[in-house]
Amino acid sequence: MPEESLEGGEGLRRGGGRSVKENLSKNAEGTVPENGPIKPVRPIPPEVLRSLPDAEGRFGPYGGRFVPETLMAALEELEDAVRRIVPSPGFQAKLAALLQEYVGRPTPLTYAARLSEAYGVSIYLKREDLAHTGAHKINNALGQALLAREMGKSRLIAETGAGQHGVATATAAALLGMRCTIFMGEEDMARQALNVFRMRLLGAEVVAVRHGTRTLKEAVNEALRHWSAHVDETFYVLGSAVGPHPYPLLVRTLQRVIGDEARAQSLSLLGRLPEAVVASVGGGSNAIGIFYPFLSDPVRLIGVEAAGEGIESGRHAAPLSAGSVGVLHGARTFLLQDDVGHIRPAHSVSAGLDYPGVGPEHAWLKDVGRAEYVAVRDEEALEALKDLSRLEGILPALESAHALAYVKKAAASLTGPVIVSLSGRGDKDVETVARRLGAVLGGADDPAARGAVGGPPER
Repeated sequence: MPEESLEGGEGLRRGGGRSVKENLSKNAEGTVPENGPIKPVRPIPPEVLRSLPDAEGRFGPYGGRFVPETLMAALEELEDAVRRIVPSPGFQAKLAALLQEYVGRPTPLTYAARLSEAYGVSIYLKREDLAHTGAHKINNALGQALLAREMGKSRLIAETGAGQHGVATATAAALLGMRCTIFMGEEDMARQALNVFRMRLLGAEVVAVRHGTRTLKEAVNEALRHWSAHVDETFYVLGSAVGPHPYPLLVRTLQRVIGDEARAQSLSLLGRLPEAVVASVGGGSNAIGIFYPFLSDPVRLIGVEAAGEGIESGRHAAPLSAGSVGVLHGARTFLLQDDVGHIRPAHSVSAGLDYPGVGPEHAWLKDVGRAEYVAVRDEEALEALKDLSRLEGILPALESAHALAYVKKAAASLTGPVIVSLSGRGDKDVETVARRLGAVLGGADDPAARGAVGGPPER
């Protein structure tokens, strides 16, 4: 399959651009003012939400289905299954039982007392890091794998960046007795070697993608190519709320359990809704999952992209903050692209945010002003990771640390309780963090490691 058929031709891709305590107060220069203007919340009527995506899979001007003919039949078959099987009582009962008994849902909403004191705002963590496999990805992977079995498919394929979706898909395949192949960029395999081994231990074949940037974009391309040649027995478990219709709808449907739980838990624990919900945004599945049940409520929704080395440097992964509209992987959305529509490489310390596009529903939410999208730098995310680890004993994924970093920067403009989606745990990122902080792992008492993380927090 030619690459342009996956990313859209040049004509398709072109488009118009569109108080912290003293010991924690020294932030790196970022892209979001700590005391920026608060945008008014514009709740979306439920009847509008029910109408999206439309019959063509669009959220306003975004989304759709820009794919070669070889994939149309498979996508139409999937759309029929999403409309017919997923809402059925039988499917919902099977999925609910698996989420409760196997995944460990509901995940708790935890008050981060010491972090709240340090940042100067009440912070509640939606603990997706406590779900089986260590991240929110299992909600989607298990749901899609169950759907695949109901459709009579015998084999799962998936792409992965940070490895969490690959691990989740391999886990679901093992549970349901299905064959599994994971496509992963060679650079991401090096960054996430532990997750590569976990996938293989779970019985999955892991295929290295060695062309292009050797990261998530190329892994998606390779998975789509493979699917087009093996549609009869193969189900593509797409890992984020991106891609051609009906994937953004399907992924949001399976991930909204995060927000449904968080909303109910907030009302139960606090007697009210939060002032704001904050989540990291790469492709956008954890963010749309927690945002969606709050869209009709007067609650600020803040998505945090990866500013990488800074927006002005060009080395970032922030298409909503600094991209333009085009077509990538079968959907129209905001992208990182040059003036002639060629996709630019994305950069982030977090492999899970290292993607040059974003889900089309997020693009629409940005356009209508219902959600705010901001970006924080690599070093800010690293500092937030250290903060949560040392103050709460919780090691967050680098993806989640971006959301925490924004709360740290913007604490003065947040007056009520804030829910942060802790999308995953940070075990997978320890080697990356150690390298970035200049530590060498393996010594019994490594002075470099001690110096890199700093002294103990104040007690």
